Amino acid sequence: MAEVTLANVSKAFGATQAVDGISMTIPDGGFVVLLGPTGAGKTTTLRLISGLEKLDQGQITIGGHAVDGLTPAQRDVAMVFQQYSLYPHLSVRDNLAFPLRSPILKTPEDEIARKVSQIAEILQIPHKLDNKATELSGGEMQRVSIGRALVRDPSIYLMDEPLSSLDAKLRADLRVELKRIQADLGSTLLYVTHDQVEAMTMATHVGVLQDGKLVQYGTPRQIYEDPNSIYVASRLGLPRINILPSGLFGGSHKGPQIGLRPENITEGDGAEARVIRAEHLGDQTRLHVDLQGHAVTTLAQDGRDYTPDMTLKISPKDPLYFDAGGDRIQ
Repeated sequence: MAEVTLANVSKAFGATQAVDGISMTIPDGGFVVLLGPTGAGKTTTLRLISGLEKLDQGQITIGGHAVDGLTPAQRDVAMVFQQYSLYPHLSVRDNLAFPLRSPILKTPEDEIARKVSQIAEILQIPHKLDNKATELSGGEMQRVSIGRALVRDPSIYLMDEPLSSLDAKLRADLRVELKRIQADLGSTLLYVTHDQVEAMTMATHVGVLQDGKLVQYGTPRQIYEDPNSIYVASRLGLPRINILPSGLFGGSHKGPQIGLRPENITEGDGAEARVIRAEHLGDQTRLHVDLQGHAVTTLAQDGRDYTPDMTLKISPKDPLYFDAGGDRIQ
């Protein structure tokens, strides 16, 4: 595995600036997640690292060596695409084995058989090894696609929303498996997603992208607890952070906008709010209230019954403050 660095990396497609001056380090053995909505530049960043797109400016190094001008094969990366990239005429076994039989790797057949069997067990598809790729479900196809990357030992794994087509249970299972595999192998992995749960549960570092720019980079906890803008604060946390005019609450405030995670709202005194509905989720109850025309989501007190239109008082605890433009006020 290897450390990967991006230094002032940019890429435009015509008038569209897809990646704009990104600088970041993916540490050796790190699990880095690029998080952002569609069009933020996540996939283009992966393609630049892999060599599938050419840089307009900047430099990318893998293991301390600049890779500008090198082909994807020469860069020693393994990429999993959002869409399935399988050979339909080959069996699952041969699809998994295909990268290991390349002229570059020249892996012995007994080692290929061992690795294919191991990955098939991890991905819960050992019973599908002799099936053609065309005989698989969509979720099974994506598991094989992930497996084709995992059988290799590249400098870095690049994954472009590989779990997006899977059902909820398998997606949750594979999140755990991918993190375990990455930790056991000590592999370097760059993972693209718009799913904040994947970012929070798997990443050692999260890079938040906005319009092609890297707007914050840190651990999931740093991004969640210390965001530098409303945009970043809204990327992590479910339910999303409540952004409200600070004047709704009495007393003095650092800025015109106040950010409150649901767990940072206390009940008992403060501003009067009206209950809209309560969502009982088993381990917690989410409470949706109206605060002077503003929708607010908080967590209900244990053991209390809430009915629509009842009133209660809420107040902020450890709030985040933002200026009128959405930037954080410390």
